[in-house]
Amino acid sequence: MRVDADGPDTGRPTADSSPVDRALDAFRAGDPVCVHDFADREGETDIVYPAGAVDEAAVAHMRNDAGGLICVAVDDPVADAFGLPFLADALDHPAVDDDPAYDDRSSFSLPVNHRETFTGITDEDRARTIVELAAAAAAVDGDPDGYGPDDFAAEFRAPGHVHVLRGARDGLDGRTGHTELGLAMAEAVDAAPAAVVCEMLDDETGSALSPGDAAAYAERRGIPYVEGADLVDALTD
Repeated sequence: MRVDADGPDTGRPTADSSPVDRALDAFRAGDPVCVHDFADREGETDIVYPAGAVDEAAVAHMRNDAGGLICVAVDDPVADAFGLPFLADALDHPAVDDDPAYDDRSSFSLPVNHRETFTGITDEDRARTIVELAAAAAAVDGDPDGYGPDDFAAEFRAPGHVHVLRGARDGLDGRTGHTELGLAMAEAVDAAPAAVVCEMLDDETGSALSPGDAAAYAERRGIPYVEGADLVDALTD
């Protein structure tokens, strides 16, 4: 995709379709979506991409226009095949306290770099790590028994600069965070079970960007904006 001063150029008319349809059309095309979760949860809007479509320009877009942590969500079967723990379960330190105010637990697993990156933090390095995570997730999805923790370790090293998130075992039925919302969109468009999420922050206040400001940003940039509740209604039985 192209990102310039005017934002991503999707090139598709969207006026007559629903927010969910516009979001899925964009995701299917490899373009970003702005997703607000719930006012009584994090109350944040994330820029969300299908992981396999991320390039250097997309990483630059997220760090400049969103400003939060760039993470890759993978679904539960993929995380199991990778051998990835929840980070809180893997750490033995008195500071560990996985009881966030907005949910039962966080989704964080290991932060990784692809082994063919250098520092791991550049736009090029992070894009490489992200697309290779998507490729590995697609490999697991295509052959669940053909990829294991040793294969993951041969491709990725930890610690790194791309945080991996584990999706809930029951998907949106078990948790309704951006992790699961992004993965549900990926499943709906038959993309690899991996989605990139990055929180949108307000440059003036340093707080989460308000839903109104996030929706206005999305309108200016031609990016679909969708409420998490609408995605849950559309993508769950």
